[in-house]
Amino acid sequence: MKSKLKIGSASLTIVLIIAFFTLTFAQSSGDSIYSLVKLASDIAFKINARYVDKPDIQALIHSGIRGMIETLDPFSEFLEKSDFEHLMETTSGKYSGLGMTIFLKDGWVTVVAPMEGTPAYRQGLRAGDRIVEIDGKSTEGMNTFEASKLMRGEAGTIVKLKVEREGIDEDLEYTIERAVITIKMVPYAGVIEEGGRKIGYIRLARFGEEADSELIEAIEKVKAENIDGLVFDLRSNGGGLLNQAVKVANHFLPQGTEIVYTKGRNSDQNRNHYATRDPEIPGIPLVVLVNEMSASASEIVAGAIQDSDRGVIVGNTTFGKGLVQQVYQLSEGTALKLTTAKWYVPSGRCIQKDVHSIRDRDSEEIAGVETAPVDSSELEIFHTRGGRIVYGGGGISPDITVEREEFNQLKINLERLSTFFDFSIKYTTEHPDLPPDFEVTDEMVEKFRGHLKEMDFTYKSRLETELEEMQETAKEQGTLDLYAGEFEDIRAIIEAEKEKEFDRNIDFIKRGIKRDILTRLYGESAVYENIVLETDPYVKKAIELLSTPEEYTSILGG
Repeated sequence: MKSKLKIGSASLTIVLIIAFFTLTFAQSSGDSIYSLVKLASDIAFKINARYVDKPDIQALIHSGIRGMIETLDPFSEFLEKSDFEHLMETTSGKYSGLGMTIFLKDGWVTVVAPMEGTPAYRQGLRAGDRIVEIDGKSTEGMNTFEASKLMRGEAGTIVKLKVEREGIDEDLEYTIERAVITIKMVPYAGVIEEGGRKIGYIRLARFGEEADSELIEAIEKVKAENIDGLVFDLRSNGGGLLNQAVKVANHFLPQGTEIVYTKGRNSDQNRNHYATRDPEIPGIPLVVLVNEMSASASEIVAGAIQDSDRGVIVGNTTFGKGLVQQVYQLSEGTALKLTTAKWYVPSGRCIQKDVHSIRDRDSEEIAGVETAPVDSSELEIFHTRGGRIVYGGGGISPDITVEREEFNQLKINLERLSTFFDFSIKYTTEHPDLPPDFEVTDEMVEKFRGHLKEMDFTYKSRLETELEEMQETAKEQGTLDLYAGEFEDIRAIIEAEKEKEFDRNIDFIKRGIKRDILTRLYGESAVYENIVLETDPYVKKAIELLSTPEEYTSILGG
């Protein structure tokens, strides 16, 4: 009996949590929940007291909590202290550190890019720098989470880095003072001139706490140029805070316009959200760009604009995340992120796709559901304020679809193995004075080919995989030697075809070379100005539409 009374702090916390749930559920749902919660507590105590080895109580209880949450939707989560802190950083857009993006390259922590205006940027750290020591501790084998933890700390404190740089024999040593780093919600805003018209472009990357204020600055910047239209880019914006989504939509919608409403199991989760002020740009023609990774708050904004006939949605059907999460802080720095309601846009459409409500479904099955063509005749019909037909079924369908770029094995592996990143480091070391408007020449492409050969770049094409499967079958049947000659001939054909594939994807390759060189030499803004605004098919389609007022007006029903 005494062993059961020796309860550690973690166990005591769990006892209190269990007691709370026991009382709550017993009062509201009868004895069935009470008995099940008691069963869970009995098992926890029994394991703690009688298991053959001393159990890790925290790990035991945390795994039990995760097991409960596994039965819910995939967006409900139990957050460990570090996960909760990361969530808070993401929504606040601020943390204390050096201000750079890092990743693992060849087992070492490597700089992707320093953020402009941060300590890392001012001290001269560059894309491609290999961080070999942080405060005297080797980073070999260290993951990016561990490295970030070492480099972050209270603003005003010092961190020492030792860095290897391409083209420099000796390691570089930096002593850098940490500062509060602000993650940009609006990484770029600018103006495109096309056919005598000025088109504003604003990219909103996330819906953190500063989204509204940064968007105000961006809108003022482009309005000062007397723009004739605006492209608002929400592609791959995974969402964020609901209140920021409402404020962002209000920049385009008049006061009193319904933006989104929520419905939950409990009446206190049923809420309507309206525009509360006059819009910043009430009459300027508007195109909103979305894709399959635009989710949550992005879908609220796109859906509200579409349902109000305020602008044209261009791109691909959005992700379909229409579940509302609330974060409940728990003990020991942990938290529970729990789905409590669903989002609906003004026409009555629920944003949520059913497939995203299911946690334990085979990934290939999910992929098949998401990419399968949808027969609109089978979807529920809704209407915009002006009477246009829009369809339910989850996500926001665009008014104009842009064909997505398909990623074959060559493209995937060129990106996955950081080939453009590595090449940009070598090339800019030899050519540091390239102007931002440079063009990728045939000579540069040949140097890139040479770089791929130096790094022994290889990948398996689909045909190669099928050939290996055939060879494995022949081996099992004992006929591998019989068909050896034929297999060699096929392999030679495949290798020749892979050489041709490089040429067929030359536009993608040139864009990758230019993107990473621009990032290294001039930063993210140069990529927007010299690639996105000039060559991106989504942006080009938006500009074409905004340059043709008749087509724009006809889509919105006159």
